[in-house]
Amino acid sequence: MDRSLPIDAALPGLIEALRETRRAVLQAPPGAGKTTRVPLAMLRAGLCEGRILMLEPRRLAARAAAERMAQTLGEPVGRTIGYRMRGEAKTSPDTRIEVVTEGILTRMIQSDATLDGVGAVIFDEFHERSLQADLGLALTWEVREALREDLIVLVMSATLDATPVAALLDGAPVVTSQGRSFAVETRWLDRPLPPKTRLDRATADLLRHALAQTRGGVLVFLPGEAEIRRVAALLSDLPADCRLRPLFGAMDFAAQRAAIAPAAPGERKIVLATAIAETSLTIEDVRVVVDAGRARRARFDPGSGMSRLVTERVTRAEAEQRRGRAGRVAPGSCYRLWTRGEEGALRAFPPAEIEAADLTGLVLELAQWGAAPDTLAFLSPPPEGALAQARDLLRDLGALDGAGGLTPHGRRLTRVPLHPRLAHMLSHGGPDAPMLAALLADRDPLRGAPSDLSLRLEALREPGAFARRHPQPLNRTTTSRIRAEAARLRRYDGGGAWSLPQLAALAYPDRIAQRRPGDDPRYILSGGKGAVMRADDPLAAAPLIVAVDLDGDVREARIRLALPLSRAALEDLPDTRIEWRTLCEWSRRARRVVARRQRVLGAVILDDQIWKGADPDALARAALDGVRDLGLAALGFSPAARRFQARVEQARAAGFAFPEMDDASLLARAEDWLLAHLHGRTTADQLKALDLLEPLRQALDWQQLQTLDRVMPPHFVTPMGRKAPIDYSGDDPEIEVRLQEMFGLTRHPSVGDGNRPLRVTLLSPAGRPLQTTMDLPGFWTSSYNDVRKDMRGRYPRHPWPEDPTAAPPTLRAKPRRR
Repeated sequence: MDRSLPIDAALPGLIEALRETRRAVLQAPPGAGKTTRVPLAMLRAGLCEGRILMLEPRRLAARAAAERMAQTLGEPVGRTIGYRMRGEAKTSPDTRIEVVTEGILTRMIQSDATLDGVGAVIFDEFHERSLQADLGLALTWEVREALREDLIVLVMSATLDATPVAALLDGAPVVTSQGRSFAVETRWLDRPLPPKTRLDRATADLLRHALAQTRGGVLVFLPGEAEIRRVAALLSDLPADCRLRPLFGAMDFAAQRAAIAPAAPGERKIVLATAIAETSLTIEDVRVVVDAGRARRARFDPGSGMSRLVTERVTRAEAEQRRGRAGRVAPGSCYRLWTRGEEGALRAFPPAEIEAADLTGLVLELAQWGAAPDTLAFLSPPPEGALAQARDLLRDLGALDGAGGLTPHGRRLTRVPLHPRLAHMLSHGGPDAPMLAALLADRDPLRGAPSDLSLRLEALREPGAFARRHPQPLNRTTTSRIRAEAARLRRYDGGGAWSLPQLAALAYPDRIAQRRPGDDPRYILSGGKGAVMRADDPLAAAPLIVAVDLDGDVREARIRLALPLSRAALEDLPDTRIEWRTLCEWSRRARRVVARRQRVLGAVILDDQIWKGADPDALARAALDGVRDLGLAALGFSPAARRFQARVEQARAAGFAFPEMDDASLLARAEDWLLAHLHGRTTADQLKALDLLEPLRQALDWQQLQTLDRVMPPHFVTPMGRKAPIDYSGDDPEIEVRLQEMFGLTRHPSVGDGNRPLRVTLLSPAGRPLQTTMDLPGFWTSSYNDVRKDMRGRYPRHPWPEDPTAAPPTLRAKPRRR
C-alpha cells in the first residue's frame, strides 16, 4: 500500500463483517479510497476462493481502477488485476480481481446462474443508481439466496442512504468510513444569476475568477459535450501555461487518459468534464472544482415511447460528489455557480435510472431470468407504465409471447449486446445491418447535418471521400468507434438482404411515420404520436419515413434522424402487423356517422375505403357517440316527450321508484334506452327528427307506466271530454284551457288521487291567458264577474253566462246574423 487513505481505518471492521455475514454496505465519502483499497483488502484477507468482481458504472472508471490496483501490486493489468467490458478485456487465468462494467455481470449471471468461480461481487458507486446496477444487484441477491449462500455481496456508496440498501440485503451490516482526506473550501455566488444568463459564458467567467484566486489543476463540471465545446471556445485567451482537457464519455480512451494524467511540468491543467468525472476517478493535480450546477439525464415517457435528454439542476448529493474531487490529493477549493441560498432548493438525490429510463432491455432480461419485477429485490420498483410500454414493444418485435414469456426469437435477442430494437434488426440482417446497429447505438457523427440517415452510412463507409464531397464536419473519433463496433457485431448478423430503410423499420416498427396533409412536414407515427421535421430538410416531402431518432418531446417530437421508406419496401417487411380495420365513428366535422375500411399499420393509414356493408349495430353505436357529441337537447324532443320526462321527474320527487330522467342522467345511460332506436339514423338531421317520446316510454316497464299514469296522468279530461295535456315542468302541474270549456265544473281539477290541485290557466277565445287559478269554484264566485264584464264586449259571439256553474261547456260561438 502507498500513502494512507481514510478508508484504511474502516477496512478491519469491513473485513470482519464480510467474514461473519458475507454481506455488507460500505458508506465512504468521496476521496476515501474505497474503489482501489477495498478489493485488495478482501483479496489479502482470503475471504473467498473465487474471483472478486467489482462493478463500475463507466468504462473509464473501470480501466482506471484496474490500473491503479495493478500499480499498487507492481504488476501489469491482466495478471492479478484485470478488467472486462464490452469489446475489450484484459484478464488471465491468474486474475483474482476483475473490474467489469455493469452490463457484464448481468450477462454472466444469465449464462451461469451459480456464478461459478466468483466468490464476491462488489457494487461500487451504487449511489449512481444505474439501471444495470439495480438489475445486477437484484439478480445477484437472488443467486445468493437460492444457490450461493457463500457468495459475498458488498454495496459501496459515497452519498446514498445506506439504511434502505442494508434492509434490502436482509439487514446487512453498515460500515462507515470517515470523510475525505483533505479539506475543501466551498465558495458560492454572491447573488443569483440573471434569468437569461448563458450557462457557458457564466461558467467561463467563474473559471477565470477561480484561476485568479487559486493554484493547481481545475476540474470544471458541465452537463454535456456541447457545453464543453462552447466553454472551451470562450477560453481561447487563457494564460499560456493553461492546458484545456475535455473529458466526456464519447471520447476515445487515449484522450480520456490524457485528461486524467498529471500535467506536464510548468503547466496548469483545466479539465472540462461531464458527470463522468464525479466518481471513482482521481484526476491528478486537481485542486479546484468549478461546478456549473447542471446535470443531463435521460427521461423516458411511456406515453410516447421515447426518451429525451433533459438538463436539470444538480442534486445536493451530486454537488457533494463534485466538491470532493477537489480534496483527493491536497486541500482544495470548490466554486459553485449558484448562491448559498439557492442550495436549499436542490433535491437531495438524483432519481434512480430505473424510475426514468426505457425498460425494454430490463423486461427482456427478466423474461430470460423467468421472474416478475415484483419478485426481485429492487431498491426502487420499476414503474408499471414503462414496464407495460416495454412489454408492448417486445411483443411487436416477436421477443415475447402473449403471456409475456420469452419466445425463441427473444432468446436469440438476449445474446446480442444491444438494445432489443437493434438486436431484432441485426438478427434479420442485411448488408448495412452491423454498421447501422453500431451507428444507432452510438451518437450522431454528423451533428447538424440533414436528417437522412444514409448520409451517416456513407460517411462511415468512406470517411475520406465523404469529407471531400460534403461540407458537414465529421466526428472522426465517433466514426472510428462506430466502425470498430460494427466489426464486432458482424458475428450476430442474421444474413438477410433487407435494405437500409427496411432495417430501420424492423428496429422501430412504432416509428414508421406518414406525412400528414398540409404544407408543414408533420407526421403521424405508427405508434400514435405526432412528430415534425424541419421544413428545409431534404426528407420533408417524403410520404413515408422511419424516424429513428426524435427529441422525445411529449406533445410533438422533432425528427432528428430518419430514412425514406417506400410503400413496396414496407409491404415486403416480415411481421409488420399491417391489417384491415373497419372504422365506424361519429365525425364532429361532418356531423354524421362515417363508416370506412382502412388498411393500417398502427396509426398509419395505408388504404382508406368507404365501408358500404357496415354493421348496423356499429352504425347505431357511432350514432350514439353523435348524440353524446351534440347533446340530448339537439335531438327530437317533442313537447309530449318533454312532458313525459317532467312527469317521471315529478313522480320521483313524490317518492315513487322511477329512474332519473333529467337530461344529464338520460345522456349518461343513453346506451340502455336509446341505442335500439338509432338504427338507420346516421346524420345530425336524422337524429333531430327522432321523437324521443316512445324511447322514453320504453325506458319504463309496464308496471311503472301504469303507476305513472295513475299518480301523474298525462292529461286532464275537460267537461267536454277533451284531453288537455298536463305540464309537470313547474312547481305545480298545469293545464291551459279555454274558459268556456270549464263551464259547469264546480270542483277544482286535481291529479294523484285528487290530492294535488292543478294550476289552471283559463284562456280567452283567442287563446290568450285571462286568469290563472288554483281554486276554480272561488274564481266563479269572485273574479269571473270582472272577466265577464271585460270580455263580453270584446267577444260578443261567445257565451258569458251570469252563472258559469250552471252553463253547459262549449267551444262554439253564436252564428253571425245575416
